[in-house]
Amino acid sequence: MKTLIIAAMAMMGIAMAGLPVAAQTLNPEGRWEIESRDSRYDVKLCGDDGTRLCATLVWLGNGGDSPENRPYLNTMILDTIPLVGSAKWRGTLSLYGHQARGTVTMVGPDQMSLRGCFLGIICRTYQMYRYNG
Repeated sequence: MKTLIIAAMAMMGIAMAGLPVAAQTLNPEGRWEIESRDSRYDVKLCGDDGTRLCATLVWLGNGGDSPENRPYLNTMILDTIPLVGSAKWRGTLSLYGHQARGTVTMVGPDQMSLRGCFLGIICRTYQMYRYNG
């Protein structure tokens, strides 16, 4: 019996070791700043199962606070985007009045990549960094 318990624990250890590090440690929740440092977003896990991604534009500055952009302040850019892989979400992004298909991927604990495509042909990738200010 003792041998079976040890074998089961060893198998669990092997299974856990096989999980990607991203699945074990990356958390998208918090405040994030886009690479140009002109906007910040509050990101949280949401949805009934707590695995979907939601994000709200909460700050504009450094040139991003133009009259054209101000109406989008405090609006959601990601609304219950489904998880499609380890620390990766895919769905519709709302970017300054435009809808785009996109992917959000955690690159590391303090970096995520946001890729959006308009009409399926015009694509852009942004880097976002955890904001601790």
